[in-house]
Amino acid sequence: MVQLRTFTFVNSLQPQLASYISATCRGYLPIPGQASIWIEIAPGMDINKVTDIAQKSTDVKPGVQVVERAFGILEIHADKQDVVVEAGRQVLSYLNLEEKDRVTPRILTSELITNVDPHQAMLINRTRKGNLLLPGQTLHILEVEPAGYVVIAANEAEKTSPVSLIDIQPIGAFGRLYLAGTESVVSEGVHAIEATLQAIQTAST
Repeated sequence: MVQLRTFTFVNSLQPQLASYISATCRGYLPIPGQASIWIEIAPGMDINKVTDIAQKSTDVKPGVQVVERAFGILEIHADKQDVVVEAGRQVLSYLNLEEKDRVTPRILTSELITNVDPHQAMLINRTRKGNLLLPGQTLHILEVEPAGYVVIAANEAEKTSPVSLIDIQPIGAFGRLYLAGTESVVSEGVHAIEATLQAIQTAST
């Protein structure tokens, strides 16, 4: 039986997140303002059929498809929200599942580091794929399970606050998100993340 780990609708991709996805994905590149759905399932191989259903039923474009033994993840996007919503509906129908059947997100780490040391900033910047982390900034590190939920967390943080998206890792057993800025800006983004994930928990119970 397929487990629906993540199912999240992003109504409008924010500029940093859209740019990050476009810089790191191998599929069709999304642009800011488009609607998107992230679907994560187990076992991973079944994501191939999910992609097939989404593509053949609607005019969406796949940006990310990763197939692991344990998990598979798919991102699809389109200019019109209703097109993306319909693709999600078709996928759920194929899986014989409902949105409420998704695994609820669980925050494992929510860590705030103020006045980041230049040496630590250098270490993070060597492996990051987003904006540069500047010495003296405040850094927030989020770790969430299932991994796909870091995407909606990043999008809502950027939508709410002028944070810098440093890195996002939405694939694997756990998802990780690195955000930076002034302490007040980052705190505002963290509040948005917590409210967003809490809303998903409430809707899924």
